[in-house]
Amino acid sequence: MSIQEEPGIELVVEPVVEPVEEPVAEPEIVIGAEDFLYLTCPGIDTHQEPIVYMREDCHVCRSEGFSAQGRVLICHGDRSIIATLNIVTGDFLSHQKAALSNSAWRLLGAKEGDKAIFKHAPPVESMSHVRGKLYGKPFTLRAAREIINDISREQYSDIQLSAYVTACAANALSLDETIAITQAMVECGQRFNWGADVQVLDKHCVGGLPGNRTTPIVVAIVAANGLLMPKTSSRAITSPAGTADTMETLTNVTLSLDQMHSVVRSQGACLAWGGSVALSPTDDIIIRVERALNLDSEGQLVASVISKKVAAGSTHVLIDIPVGATAKVRSADLAAHLGQLLTSTGEALGLKVRIIISDGSQPVGRGIGPALEARDVLAVLQCAKQAPTDLRERALTLAAILLEMGGVCPEGSGMALATQTLDNRLAWKKFKAICEAQGALKTPPVAAFQYPIVSEKTGIVAMFNNRVISRLASLAGAPNAPAAGLDLHVQLGQKVERGQPLMTLHAEAQGELNYALEFYRSHPEVLHIEEEVV
Repeated sequence: MSIQEEPGIELVVEPVVEPVEEPVAEPEIVIGAEDFLYLTCPGIDTHQEPIVYMREDCHVCRSEGFSAQGRVLICHGDRSIIATLNIVTGDFLSHQKAALSNSAWRLLGAKEGDKAIFKHAPPVESMSHVRGKLYGKPFTLRAAREIINDISREQYSDIQLSAYVTACAANALSLDETIAITQAMVECGQRFNWGADVQVLDKHCVGGLPGNRTTPIVVAIVAANGLLMPKTSSRAITSPAGTADTMETLTNVTLSLDQMHSVVRSQGACLAWGGSVALSPTDDIIIRVERALNLDSEGQLVASVISKKVAAGSTHVLIDIPVGATAKVRSADLAAHLGQLLTSTGEALGLKVRIIISDGSQPVGRGIGPALEARDVLAVLQCAKQAPTDLRERALTLAAILLEMGGVCPEGSGMALATQTLDNRLAWKKFKAICEAQGALKTPPVAAFQYPIVSEKTGIVAMFNNRVISRLASLAGAPNAPAAGLDLHVQLGQKVERGQPLMTLHAEAQGELNYALEFYRSHPEVLHIEEEVV
């Protein structure tokens, strides 16, 4: 079924599934004369982990027997959180105060000077399942639910999260375990229901390629043909840009559930940040620790992808797996195995999944960084002469498959329809309408500092190191500085002359530009130029 310009879809947001076990009533806590501390927020960013700071010699720390890295239950009115304790010395903190990190402050909803009481946190019972997995015992559906529920309720410290991530990576998750974890992740967040007879299309790229910002182009082409594609995307964690970061330089991506519903109802699509609508909220917590440990769990990756698609109400999903020596997936065999796991897990949760394996040997497009990638997206949508050909072709390939999956054209004719939609500017018209519906269409910012990097010899561009290129763009300031990143001027197989520009670094501050240049000069493996064989 296709959705026309005003589909009139009624959105139903299914409630979050509560934990399986009945909650145990907590004893009423009465604040006495000496068992509380006053709360303060010194503005310490610990990302997502709630941290509380106390003096070792304060009366609460002594009476409760708290120690550093212990888990503490903090009660404030009718709200409570669990935080990790850091002990401080010196004059940083008064004996009568406890300081909270930004994340703990936000979760507790406290005000400066409020009173709170502190107790030892109860043990996290689901950690027994994590320990069991470390010793080879597989997760059951009940174990998966208990673990994911505890993670979603901020019960796990970063140390405990690290144990979970290690257990999943060291002892690979089976298909049954992957399905169980995926189901549990879906149950812990919001879930869209767009209607029983409505096809909802989605796409995902496993990643590892700098640039490669096909999603905005694909969504515009698909929606311009009357199909429903409510796209939620992630922000970057360690890469120079995520789709949400790129789109944020063009429009508002922080949409509420009602706003997202309104945009999709009027335009048949949206391009929103997934974190604003709490789809599979445990995923961001787990990914943060995975990246810090530099551990990739294949099963957890599959659970991450599929849980978000199910929660978004998708019915048909296209997954792109780039394969390359420095991409996330490095061989065709690994890609085939991952594709099968994604397909089987998706089918178990009611999704129709199609896999495409693509070339991951070099970056896609010219810009790497939010604003630079946005510029490339606009160039493709506007059919500009300077539009990157590789980005255009990748986007058309993906859009063609989705159009066929959506049933608006026969098998084999999707490419012609996708190309026509792009070339006659219908995709550009739809993209503008989506951005306007989300707030406005903005002009991406331009970096104040730019520095060209030139080739030191004549030869052929033989290799790009995708990971090092991503790191270079990040050190220039991306994605936190949206105009920062780099522009590539060459591609694989291209002949270059000595002194020819290879790339241009973009930064919003001179210090970040200098930092990126220093990194480049100490990492010649960013790209490799071989002498031309005559």
